[in-house]
Amino acid sequence: MITARNQDALEAAVARLGGPAVARAVAGKVDDVNHQAETVAAAVEAFGSVDLLVNNTGINPVYGPMVELELGAARKIFEVNCLAALSWVQHAYQAWMHDHGGAVVNIASHSAVQPASGVGFYGASKAMLIAITKSLALELGPSIRVNAVAPAVVKTAFAAALYEDDEEQMAATYPLKRLGEPGDVAAAVAYLLSDDAAWVTGHLLLVDGGMTIGGPQ
Repeated sequence: MITARNQDALEAAVARLGGPAVARAVAGKVDDVNHQAETVAAAVEAFGSVDLLVNNTGINPVYGPMVELELGAARKIFEVNCLAALSWVQHAYQAWMHDHGGAVVNIASHSAVQPASGVGFYGASKAMLIAITKSLALELGPSIRVNAVAPAVVKTAFAAALYEDDEEQMAATYPLKRLGEPGDVAAAVAYLLSDDAAWVTGHLLLVDGGMTIGGPQ
């Protein structure tokens, strides 16, 4: 079950994934609690369970010093990047995981552990998401595992402004000498959701091409 704001993009993604026999979509805003409830209910109806949840959401509508950050934008970043993730877990827990267990992966950010210029509050919101992840892991074990993945710059439309002017120069600062691809993050998420990670909870997995040891972001 996938969700995003754009219905056309969702339908195209469902088709790429193999059609309605294996994937369904519900369009809506990630921080809308009614949309969250509708999506979780649709997952149970379509597939019979909600065993796995990935909170892969992040917004950063502003760029610049935090001391100049407009507080309305800060509240929206918090609501989407932190509060919405918690609410999605609550819905999945109440609908299925409370009685059957499951696994949750929250997508954080490298900027949560190593500050990055211009996106300070985004990093702070993702740091809070990591704290939420650890607290939920403590509360929901042993039947529900909760982990987080922290990517550095990944080549997506969301991050394009960070690298499109000079990708080669940015990649040179990484020990692995390239930026991330979506598949790099997807593989880490798949591991944490799988039984291969059955003894892993409350963990933050950095998927950053070595950036944490490689120098300033």
